[in-house]
Amino acid sequence: MKISVGLYGTNAHQIALALIQGFNKHYTLFRQTCREAKTRFEQGDWLGVHKAVKERIRFYDDRVDECVERLRNDFDAGLIDQPTWQQIKLLYIGLLLNHKQPELAETFFNSVTTKILHRNYFHNDFIFVRPTVSTENIEADHDPTYRSYYAKEDGVRGAMLSIVRDFDWQRPFADLERDVDYVYQAIRRFLNGIPRREVNFQIQVLASAFYRNKAAYIIGKAVNGAAEYPFAIPVMHDEDGKLYLDTVLLDAWRIGLLFSLSRAYFMVDMEVPSGYVQFLRSILPAKPRSELYIMLGLGKQGKTMFFRDFIYHLHHSEDKFIMAPGIRGLVMLVFTLPSYPYVFKIIRDVFGASKNMDRATVKKKFMLVKQVDRVGRMADTLEFSNVLFPLNRFDPEILDELEKLAPSCYEIDGEQLIIKHLYIERRMEPLNIHLERMERSNNIEGLEHAIKEYGSAIRELAQANIFPGDMLWKNFGITRFGRVVFYDYDEIEYMTDCNFRRIPPAPDFETEMSGEVWYAVAKNDVFPEEFATFLLASPIVRKIFYKHHADLLSPKFWQEAQQKIRAGHVEDFFPYPQELRFGNSKPDAT
Repeated sequence: MKISVGLYGTNAHQIALALIQGFNKHYTLFRQTCREAKTRFEQGDWLGVHKAVKERIRFYDDRVDECVERLRNDFDAGLIDQPTWQQIKLLYIGLLLNHKQPELAETFFNSVTTKILHRNYFHNDFIFVRPTVSTENIEADHDPTYRSYYAKEDGVRGAMLSIVRDFDWQRPFADLERDVDYVYQAIRRFLNGIPRREVNFQIQVLASAFYRNKAAYIIGKAVNGAAEYPFAIPVMHDEDGKLYLDTVLLDAWRIGLLFSLSRAYFMVDMEVPSGYVQFLRSILPAKPRSELYIMLGLGKQGKTMFFRDFIYHLHHSEDKFIMAPGIRGLVMLVFTLPSYPYVFKIIRDVFGASKNMDRATVKKKFMLVKQVDRVGRMADTLEFSNVLFPLNRFDPEILDELEKLAPSCYEIDGEQLIIKHLYIERRMEPLNIHLERMERSNNIEGLEHAIKEYGSAIRELAQANIFPGDMLWKNFGITRFGRVVFYDYDEIEYMTDCNFRRIPPAPDFETEMSGEVWYAVAKNDVFPEEFATFLLASPIVRKIFYKHHADLLSPKFWQEAQQKIRAGHVEDFFPYPQELRFGNSKPDAT
């Protein structure tokens, strides 16, 4: 549709300008905090890293609310008629033609307008149901998406030295040439020798490092003839404060695990985010674009793309939503679509009798999970409001459960079921079901692996200042890579807010045998000795657990973890096996 020149300078034009100004302000602030990640890494400001990640979560919603307020105050947005809204969208598209982040700006437009418009207008005439501006091959004005390196007189080693030095970290390396040699030898082993260089040989490296927790990651690929070889190199601080290359990841699936939603989002300075996603997709073709946007800190864009993919899947499938397998939760109502690898969670109106909390508290717990380092042990969730589903795709059992347990959380409008507030997580096999299956098949090796992973998950969460609260097996899942992940958040607490105690001795034998609690219990008291009672009923599970994790049943482990956190210690968490590390530095013991 052609835009009339007469629209420029009109009220519609001014509103379109206000919308793009609101987005540009958001992305300027977003880039600024990502750019500052380099300084935080150089200074070893690990507490500042966590603070910045937490604060960045709020950036988007703050700017959306600010823009909504401006439209309401300056333009009486609630009174704008339909033709004007259509003009606003067309004018906004014109403002995106040479924009570096058009896909993000379209999503920002949707976020603002859906707070003003009724859901009857949530279609392509008024919002961006489908993307309008192509993100293919957008060129950056200042910073290239990636840099290319060639093996000249100094060979591959020389190119790798240049790659690292070009990041210009203002902190010396302990021995960069040694580390580059480690990388070179690791590549030789992985490829069974270095292939002959073709005419087009080059190494392409994303221009910004990927910062997370205590590491910076160099992400790139080597191109040689028709072959491409992805790699990721984590850069860390040693115990003397000097930099070193910790390893090189060469398997695409291992690199993909860096971008798992069970880990904290990266800080990456990107002028053209679609360029970064396109590059990452070239080395991780199985990773959905939605997840890549989320892991780059662009959560709203990731959610938008996720839901577009989900609607497409609904159009091309016939199965019905069913209640998720496993023990029913006391706080969340959980359903799934068998053909789609996610679960859908709704906070119930009616909680189980043992749950002393409200809806607002549960929402805060889910937000807390987004703000902390999930260390590969907590599933991220996508949060949505007013989601429309086709009513005929729901099993009657779900509709009965909604009516009985969550009547305020949904409404039916014709052929649509509208869920007012929803969390979506990647589906995993519940750990209790997995353990039962391992026991039934007498798979002792599988049983031992799962129990070791469960204890390791609890340890790593504790080191990251998270106490799961409800540690029952059913609240954990096992991924397709055999990793145990926690996914039930209604009782999580910061470790530093808990009081880990030993059960005091009973005053006499009769009291001990009575089954009644003989000691005072405060709200945040935790008694690790009690864990065995509800976790270790099975003799074989008990034996394996005591073999690997007996110390988790004592207050000592928890109290020592608290002391390290309170002393300001930030733990090293490695999203790859210890045996892949070059061994240049011992973990910081302070």
